[in-house]
Amino acid sequence: MPIAVLIAAEPLPAGELNAAADRLHQAGLVVGQSHWVEPGLVGEVHFTGDRAAANAALGPMRTACDVLVLEEAARDPRLLVSDMDSTMIANECIDELADYAGVKPQVAAITERAMQGELDFEAALRERVALLDGLSEHVIADCLRHRIHPMPGARTLVRTLRQRGADCVLVSGGFHSFADVIGAELGFHAVFANRLVIEHGHMTGALEGSIVDAARKAAILIEQAAGQGLEVRQVLALGDGANDIPMLKAAGTGIAYHAKPAAIAAADGHIAHGDWTVLLHALGIARADWSD
Repeated sequence: MPIAVLIAAEPLPAGELNAAADRLHQAGLVVGQSHWVEPGLVGEVHFTGDRAAANAALGPMRTACDVLVLEEAARDPRLLVSDMDSTMIANECIDELADYAGVKPQVAAITERAMQGELDFEAALRERVALLDGLSEHVIADCLRHRIHPMPGARTLVRTLRQRGADCVLVSGGFHSFADVIGAELGFHAVFANRLVIEHGHMTGALEGSIVDAARKAAILIEQAAGQGLEVRQVLALGDGANDIPMLKAAGTGIAYHAKPAAIAAADGHIAHGDWTVLLHALGIARADWSD
């Protein structure tokens, strides 16, 4: 049975949960039990019927809070696969490196177009990396120390799911130089990313090996699930941009986070107001069971 979960940062009106149930009923869905998990802040409505119809019916309520509609079976994921930049961290690492190189405006403009799906990802990535030619590798450590920040709730989300037995995989179109550090800090089991070519302590403006692009992200998800003998419904994918769309679609549940319109349209649900703890509420995990 699907469940619609309302998650708010500030208390909602007392009748908001009943309003959600009414919207589902008016959409032709069979409404079951509804209750506040945390009064005014987290509420659940169980129903029978089409999730897409439920998402459409509850759309107007998303101006005040996050609303996620999940299958009951999806609330215990066995595999988490997540993007990194602007998903697990609040930055686009390549834009930060470009700032050190004095070319951030050019690079950031390309990044935005690539994330919107307007450019071929690999071509756009290689074009941006080429602008980093000659940049000292020492700026990576400085950037990690002073500029790169985990998204609020990211560490709690990953560590909680890991504690509950899920494998957590970070899949980034960015660079291992950042992803390995971030992955370890947040609690991921494995990391997949691109490799910058560095010679004599400086970036060459090139990349080593094959590129982790949209297709590769989805392929990694499928490989990881198959390797563990998991069904698709047991896989949860997280992302924010066009490069994440195949991965979001390949998962049993794909969640977009403060995302680009194309990613929102492709995902099963999206978080637009709160931080990553919204997803913990949607998965039905009580605060007392969260792990930091």
